[in-house]
Amino acid sequence: MTVSPADHRYLQVARILRKEIVDGVYPVGSQLPTEHELSERFSVSRYTIREALRRLREDNLISSRPRAGTMVVPRPSSHAYAQDVMSINDLLAFATGAKFAIESVAMVTIDDELADRTGLTVDEQWLAVLGYRQADGSDTPVCRTEYYINRAFAAVGRLLPSHTGPIFPLIEDMFGVSIIEVHQQISAVLLGPGLADRLRDEAGSPALEMQRTYKTSDGDVAQVTVNTHPASRFRHSMTMRRVKP
Repeated sequence: MTVSPADHRYLQVARILRKEIVDGVYPVGSQLPTEHELSERFSVSRYTIREALRRLREDNLISSRPRAGTMVVPRPSSHAYAQDVMSINDLLAFATGAKFAIESVAMVTIDDELADRTGLTVDEQWLAVLGYRQADGSDTPVCRTEYYINRAFAAVGRLLPSHTGPIFPLIEDMFGVSIIEVHQQISAVLLGPGLADRLRDEAGSPALEMQRTYKTSDGDVAQVTVNTHPASRFRHSMTMRRVKP
């Protein structure tokens, strides 16, 4: 799965605006600049801006009305995690629906068990960032989240204490690389006692383990993420469209 340079540009614009909304540059209830103003700011076409705004609308971050402009709207919170995937663009979208609470950041050596779960090579060292995602207004974790970051990009770790969103945009910004390919694998697992207790579920209950491998344009693995969701709190949907020859 790849994106063209034009597609990637509108994703870049969407990511920047999304971060500014989350950081409060554009608070809930405020209006975004006009398409013309955004086009001039980012030096892109109006079409690119419209596509970026479309992504933000799909993420329920903004609403647009004729002659009323584009307004930042409250994002609904939920104790469940719902993912609607249409393309790699959606996989790379900035997820703001659940805050990432970090428990630990440390270099780890990949052992056999971790290699099986992540696809990484035994005895290599990766930066492990472990924690839980939690919806606003809820004290029940949505899922267990594990990031394994390429040692070449481990310096991103110093930015994480003040960061709550996905990590790969930080890697792109810090090191000037582009994530252009994501491989996703979903497996059925059973929750062990420790994890079940932390996720407030029963030991031995079913869960879904989602593994994603993020690759750069050079073909290097930038990071691997593993999210473990109790089955009752996760829904995965996919829309497929026929492409005209």
